[in-house]
Amino acid sequence: MRLLPFERPTEHYDERIVEIDKEICSLIQQRKDVSDDNPGYPPFEYISEWSETFELYEDFLKVLFATMMNEKQFKPRVEPSGFRKHIEILRSVEKDERFYTLTSLRQYSNASVLVLNIDWDEQPDNVPNSHQHTHYELFINEQYDSRMTSGASSSDHASYKYVVTPPLPDDISELQFRFGPYNHSFKKAESEDEIVFGIM
Repeated sequence: MRLLPFERPTEHYDERIVEIDKEICSLIQQRKDVSDDNPGYPPFEYISEWSETFELYEDFLKVLFATMMNEKQFKPRVEPSGFRKHIEILRSVEKDERFYTLTSLRQYSNASVLVLNIDWDEQPDNVPNSHQHTHYELFINEQYDSRMTSGASSSDHASYKYVVTPPLPDDISELQFRFGPYNHSFKKAESEDEIVFGIM
């Protein structure tokens, strides 16, 4: 999703803490290095202990660690420009009574755009999870950065648009597109729940 521009919330800054703030930034980088940029999320009992030890609000720490876990969401965004061509994909996967489709790829000079469509049979209101909305993250390989830029759903259809940078090659026959479902913003699914498209 597109982030709104961030505005400085106040003109006030106590210059006496500038070295402390620099040390906080250094520790965040050290945390990324030690964890191979995959820190996960601390158990709540740790957070409760740190809240008491350092006299910080527990909910504040919960949000702080959730934000650090999702740092990639703040990566500068590339907006597709210089449209080149459409590439036909036409691949589908059926899983858990849902039909997932990749129809085509839009190629730009600085990015690629991919759309995932999902269809299912509309269920009555009394069927459990019939209206549960799931978000999907796209992973191709370490070479490519993927982000969902928009998504919409109805009672029996959903569609998500992803921007991939750098641009994918026109020949995508060697690539796999892996879509991992998220039930909410910070809850990642297990690998066996992934929807995988192999383009052969």
